[in-house]
Amino acid sequence: MSIASKAELSVLSHEEQEMVRVTHHPAIYQLDGEVLKSLQRRLREQRGKMRTFVRQKRREARGKAEARGASFPADAEQPRRRKQVFAAALKRVTKELGRLRALEARTEHVEAARQALALARTEKFAHHPAAGDTPRTGPSLRRTVRRSRHVPGSTIGSIVKAKKVAQARRDGRPAPPA
Repeated sequence: MSIASKAELSVLSHEEQEMVRVTHHPAIYQLDGEVLKSLQRRLREQRGKMRTFVRQKRREARGKAEARGASFPADAEQPRRRKQVFAAALKRVTKELGRLRALEARTEHVEAARQALALARTEKFAHHPAAGDTPRTGPSLRRTVRRSRHVPGSTIGSIVKAKKVAQARRDGRPAPPA
């Protein structure tokens, strides 16, 4: 579920607000790939910290662990909301990085396609005349030419019929009518 910008600001400190603010709509398009990668790394660290705090608070609530400090309220709601804010910001940054990668790949594919087209066009035109036959240094190879044999359909039918008659004679049956 998305979180409103005002709700995000209410749970974050000033430095964290600035980090999350640049992940929103108009500001994220101004960032280049390196800045986005460093921002992604920082957001992952913050989300990991909040995830740890949420797990710790849950364990404390169940009585499985002792309290780890006094900076957070007794329930796990505040760290959970902060974790959700960082996770949403991380999702936006990752999506933008993917969009930039796809854009770069698309431009590379277009450039490669243009180069291939130019190469194909240059290959169509022969720059040199054909070399022709080369002088022979040994005996020439004779190619075997196989003639195609045409067997008329009537002959094929008569052979099949003759085989049927011969088989009938061998089996001792009367021959089929001709």
